[in-house]
Amino acid sequence: MIAIIDYGVGNLFSLQSSCKYIGQEAVVTADPALIEAADQIILPGVGAYEDAAKKLRESGMADIVTAQAKAGKPLMGICLGMQLLLEKSYEYGEHEGLGLIKGNVVPIKGVAPDSYKIPHIGWNALEFRGRAAEGAEPLFKYIKEGDHVYFVHSYYAADCADSTIAVTEYGAELTAAVADGNVYGCQFHPEKSGAVGLKILQAFCEL
Repeated sequence: MIAIIDYGVGNLFSLQSSCKYIGQEAVVTADPALIEAADQIILPGVGAYEDAAKKLRESGMADIVTAQAKAGKPLMGICLGMQLLLEKSYEYGEHEGLGLIKGNVVPIKGVAPDSYKIPHIGWNALEFRGRAAEGAEPLFKYIKEGDHVYFVHSYYAADCADSTIAVTEYGAELTAAVADGNVYGCQFHPEKSGAVGLKILQAFCEL
């Protein structure tokens, strides 16, 4: 069973529908008992970092998710949920993340050329890095380098080269996915990425 964390932010029911489509039981929950009983955890997120981080902590979900990840349970953050896994965000100020993956969240603006629209919205190809480039990344076992996934973001994960498993090109090289042990993050939306996204979700459910 997959626990999709409900803390007032995120595309929860689209994710749940995608999991059900691939034959996986998924519950949208803020119940600590259900989260502890789950085989995998998904941390979704859309919107502003500061607001999401505040809601995650005030709901008690930050402590529960962190404890479960440190206990070895597979955890995947998606979009803003991935950014929350990092140490710090510089989105309209400076905000603390969960610190489960080393790195910071910084603006795309100033990195991509001025002619590129921000937010970055659309389909882009994945380029494998790190253990994924070596063919040793279980999250990508059902997809191939160059497959396209769907992005919607104005900020991206930086200073995380050691955990980067995929990047994408948007006038500059932007982090697309990270992994550190049992903790994973996808800047793109698997639940909006068609067959490729479903294959990534399926691989995560098999961890």
